[in-house]
Amino acid sequence: MFKSLSLKVLLFGFIFTFFSSFGQSFFLGLFNSSIRDALSITHGQFGSIYASATLLSSLILVWIGKKIDDVNILKFASYVIIFLSASCFIFSKISSVIFLFIGIFLMRLAGQGLSSHTATTTISRFFEKNRGRALSTCWLGLSLAEFTLPVLIVFLLTFIEWRDIWLSISILVIIVLPIVSYFLVKDVKLETREKSNSIEDPKEIRQWKRIEVLKDYRFYIISMSMLAMPWIATGSFVYQSFITTSKEWGPYIIAQSFMAYSIFSVITLFISGFIIDKFSSRRLLIYMNIPLLFSTIVLFSFNAQISSFFFFGLLGITNGLANVLGSSTWAEIYGVKYIGSIKALTTALMVFATAFGTALFGILIDFGFTIEQIAVVSGLYILTSLILLYLVKNKLNPEYL
Repeated sequence: MFKSLSLKVLLFGFIFTFFSSFGQSFFLGLFNSSIRDALSITHGQFGSIYASATLLSSLILVWIGKKIDDVNILKFASYVIIFLSASCFIFSKISSVIFLFIGIFLMRLAGQGLSSHTATTTISRFFEKNRGRALSTCWLGLSLAEFTLPVLIVFLLTFIEWRDIWLSISILVIIVLPIVSYFLVKDVKLETREKSNSIEDPKEIRQWKRIEVLKDYRFYIISMSMLAMPWIATGSFVYQSFITTSKEWGPYIIAQSFMAYSIFSVITLFISGFIIDKFSSRRLLIYMNIPLLFSTIVLFSFNAQISSFFFFGLLGITNGLANVLGSSTWAEIYGVKYIGSIKALTTALMVFATAFGTALFGILIDFGFTIEQIAVVSGLYILTSLILLYLVKNKLNPEYL
């Protein structure tokens, strides 16, 4: 039974991370030009609206996300599905700056926030021995979306009005996800766990509550490192049209580069899942942002079109590592009993980081910064976070009862 249930939980996580893409920055950034043209707003104005709406969604997520610890997953997922479909519908009706704020707020909360939170919390709680591989498989759903959707949407926008695309997404969500959720997780309860084949009696780690986590200095150092990828990648995704113009790349270069991003994300997901299960997330964490640091060097140093593929490929490697480590690290250090409320906090911080990245990129662009100068700012942040993480890398073990 458990083997069959494990496969169902994996498939549930895969599908929900795929559908979370509709609220992810790489997807919303594809509509940047269409929305700015429709509303006659600048890069900076769009960035400010995007950032403030994203910030609000992160604050709400801290409260809503913890509810996953109190109700079974099918019930929680049902609320998320209705909310996601309604949010897509509202986004299709954007006709003013106020509606743009509301639309982005709803999509960031329902898509990037709650949909990914539902998937990763379910996976983190259910799997123990194979948590790394399970999370890497789960995040393949988002990687598939990143591989297929950019080129598809750019193509569709050539002959379909962007509002009609969002209306179609709303219908797709409300048709597909209820069926998926019912058949895959109707038997999953809060206490349901992966069956372990180990004959040993493992030591029981201390189960931290969220308020205790907030008093742990390690949480902030780890978070600083984990938040580098969200804000830098989001800035790059949302302002991909600015990068294209600055580098004088063709209109399809970045859309095609997302394939490199997705391929390297998938490869890294596969590899990191096995490595994490063998050596633990804590040991792998120090290496997570090194490819991200090299990506900023590429963006600073090169203008050739092929450099876009290297830039996004390096982003993809860190993304693959970050997606798995962003859930498994917290479970390893703080336990899984309260993982829903802890993940709600960390997911909210991640969403906040995307707001920060959008705002910072927009402000720097409006102040006349070049993309090369923005790359320097990003690289300095990454380097600082790496140094701090290195200083505490031997203090990341869990506490045992």
